[in-house]
Amino acid sequence: MTAAAADPTPPPRSLAWSIAMGGCGIVAFAALLGLVWYSATTLFLIFAGILFGVFLNALSHLLSRLIGGPYLLRLAMVCVLITGILSGVVVLGGATIAQQASALTATLRSQVGTVKGFLERRGIDTSFLDPAITLTPAPNATTTIPVAPASTSDITNRPKTPDFPSAGTIASGTTALLGQTARILLGVFGTVGNIFVVILLGVMLALQPEVYRNGLLAFVPARHSAYAASLIDDIAETLRRWLLGQMTTMSVIFLIAWIGLSIIGVPGALVLGFQAGLLTFIPTVGSLVAGIIIVLASLGSGWTAVVSAFGLYLMLQFLEGNILTPLIQRHAINIPPATLFASQIFLGVLFGLWGLALALPLIAVIKVVLKHVYGEGEHVPA
Repeated sequence: MTAAAADPTPPPRSLAWSIAMGGCGIVAFAALLGLVWYSATTLFLIFAGILFGVFLNALSHLLSRLIGGPYLLRLAMVCVLITGILSGVVVLGGATIAQQASALTATLRSQVGTVKGFLERRGIDTSFLDPAITLTPAPNATTTIPVAPASTSDITNRPKTPDFPSAGTIASGTTALLGQTARILLGVFGTVGNIFVVILLGVMLALQPEVYRNGLLAFVPARHSAYAASLIDDIAETLRRWLLGQMTTMSVIFLIAWIGLSIIGVPGALVLGFQAGLLTFIPTVGSLVAGIIIVLASLGSGWTAVVSAFGLYLMLQFLEGNILTPLIQRHAINIPPATLFASQIFLGVLFGLWGLALALPLIAVIKVVLKHVYGEGEHVPA
């Protein structure tokens, strides 16, 4: 008599093993969240570099429709063109930009003081406009003991000695000066370093995009590789379309704001136009900040200039929200304004300026992923 065939189904796992694995999964997920939280700035910096690489890749593909040629040649031409434009702006317009920026800063400070005085005359508290400087006595300060004044003859006959500062005063002032200088230098080096990282990472990604795409696909199981490739290509195409449209919108806003403010006669029109175009990269919040700066800068030129500048700002808002964005971005991103604004506030509170500036591309990536996960999106060929 033959032995009974063994049951092919594996034995059920014990309850203790399941609980242990579930606990390990929870701990690993919490550790991953903590790592993401503490390295958020680095992750946003890497994401900005990826965006710059996608932008270079998009310009290179756009250039192929005009001249054709190898991809590396087109990428080199794009890099040379961008470098030439930035160098020309610095060399030819650097002095003008610096002069207008200095004048604009002085104008804004003066107008903030004017607004502060206007509010105070009407009984409105303006302490939030004052710098947070508090002067408190030292904790070990001793009470000054009054001394009887010296007679006139003593003061007259007393030899005059120069009033040199003490060694402690000199050391304290030198330490404060060195500390402030070190903070400024660290801030400058940090900003320049971040820009260098973004540019270098973007160029390296744009040089060999297929290498990094295939590297990501290597971590995906073979049965899901086609699905993962479709997802990566869809994300890249969405970001390419959005970046090209966003750069076009920013350029148009910059030119119209510069020309309009120059006609109105507002000082620093070039810098104001540049900041208006640059802040267009941050939807909703950026345009509001740009409008406030434009109106404040126009206060010193009379009420006619203020009304004209405010009208120009409204025209820019209408142009961006009703013509440029729907026309240029109709094939890229379609995110409801309330969803975008709520995402900006949430990411801005959590991660500061990085989260506020990169909220839109992050939400766009999340939207593409969700569409692929739930099978609601159509694949866009890259």
